[in-house]
Amino acid sequence: MKNYLILPLLLLFWIPSVAQKENSFIRQGNRQYNDGKFKEAEIDYRKALERTPSSARGAFNLGNALYRQENYEDAERNFINAAGQINASDPATRAGAFHNLGNAYLKAEKYNESIQAFRQALRLNPSDDETRYNLAYAMRKLSEQQQQQQQKGDNDRKDDNKDQKDQQNSNENQEQQDQQQQQQQQKPQISKQDAERMLQALKNDEQKTLDKVNQQKAKASPVQVEKDW
Repeated sequence: MKNYLILPLLLLFWIPSVAQKENSFIRQGNRQYNDGKFKEAEIDYRKALERTPSSARGAFNLGNALYRQENYEDAERNFINAAGQINASDPATRAGAFHNLGNAYLKAEKYNESIQAFRQALRLNPSDDETRYNLAYAMRKLSEQQQQQQQKGDNDRKDDNKDQKDQQNSNENQEQQDQQQQQQQQKPQISKQDAERMLQALKNDEQKTLDKVNQQKAKASPVQVEKDW
C-alpha cells in the first residue's frame, strides 16, 4: 500500500520551461490545463500544432493533456515527437519528455518500453531521483508481470495434462466397453425352441434313469407268496 500511496507523487509530470515565445493557443491551453480542463487544453494544443507542426512545446503539452485523459497511446506518440524535436543543447527538457513517455508506457502496462524510456531520461539527466524511482518501480512491475505469465503458463500446462489424462481414461473405458460388448456378441445364442428341446431331452433322460432304477429295485426284492386257508 505504501508504494501505491506515494506513486502518484512520483509520477507527476516534468513540465519544461523552454526559452521561446509561446503562441496564444499554447498559453490558453496551459491555462485550461492548470484548471483541470484537459480536453479543452488538448484542443488548444492541437491548434498550436496546426500553426507550428514542429513545436516541441506543443507536442509535449499535448502529450500531457492526453495522458490526463488516459489516452496513453496518443500521449506516447506526442512525447516521442517532443523528444525528437527538442534541441540537443537542452538535455534536461529532452529528459523530461522521456520521463513522461515512461509514465505513459507504465500506465499502459508496457513495462519493457517504460524501462527503456526511463533509462534514456536518466542518461540525459542522471541526477533525477524521481526518474530513478520510476525506473525501479517499472522493473518491479515487469518482474511481477513475468511471474504471473509463468504461473498462468504452468496452470495452462496442468490443465492440458489433466485434459489429456481424462481423455486417456475415457478412451480406456470405451475400449473396455467395446471388449465386453464383443465378448457378449461372441457367446453362442440359443433360440427359444432349442432351449425347450434341450429341457425336454433332459426330462426324458431323467425319466429313463428313474425307470431303470425302479427296475433294479424290483429285481432285488423277495417274492411273497400268500397261502389260502
